[in-house]
Parts: sequence; structure tokens; C-alpha cells
Amino acid sequence: MAWVVDTCLLLDIGLDDPLFAEKSERLLERKLAEGLLVCPVTFVELAPAFSGQIKAQGEFLLQLGIEYRESWAWEDTTHASRAWTDQVLKRRSKQASKRPVADVLIGAFASRFQGLLTRNGADFHKLFPKLPIIQP
Repeated sequence: MAWVVDTCLLLDIGLDDPLFAEKSERLLERKLAEGLLVCPVTFVELAPAFSGQIKAQGEFLLQLGIEYRESWAWEDTTHASRAWTDQVLKRRSKQASKRPVADVLIGAFASRFQGLLTRNGADFHKLFPKLPIIQP
């Protein structure tokens, strides 16, 4: 079963981030044999780095061995709905900080697979405590 790759790791590599690119690339290389893919939301988040050039973006992901055509499932929607509801309720009672809905969608999608590869493990763990998360 594949690992879901978070947007931050792809931006690290694509933008050759001096602090994180090498670590992010090594993590992807270690998990490549198990399979790598991105959530459709990650594909959307990554688009501006390629000026919206879908073909170039797809080629970048394929060069890294990352599948990007996995469909969103109803299971993802229900999981995300529960997580977003919990997040909003916690935020209203000042028990949680503000998180973008994209994180909820990516985490919900990753819950259907082996887990999530991200630099933001603590944030995702708060949203999805049972989700396996690996950081570079």
C-alpha cells in the first residue's frame, strides 16, 4: 500500500529548499518501493509552482515516482467531514489553532493508504491521531 506525500515535501524538492530539499528527497527515496502518491488537493496546491502547467507538474511527480491520478473517494469525504467538524468545534472552544481545510482533506485521503509523509507531522497528528506519519 502506498504512502501519501504532502505538498510541503514536493515544494522542498521542486524549489530546492536549502534546509529541507535533501531530507525530503531522501525520505521519498526510502519509501519509493512501497509506493508514493499525492492527494488531488496536493496536486492543486502544487500547481502554482509550475505556473499551472499541468504537463510539467505531472512530469515532475513521475520523475519522483509519485502517482498523481488517484481518485478522491466517498470514504475520504466522510473522514474529512468528521475531522473538519472536530477541528471547528475545538477551534471555537479555543482548544485548537486554525488549520487550513486542505490539511484536513489531505489527512483524510492519507487515512485510506499506508500513511502520510510530511514535515508537518504534529499538525496532522492533532487532526488524525491514528494516522501513521513519517517526517524527514
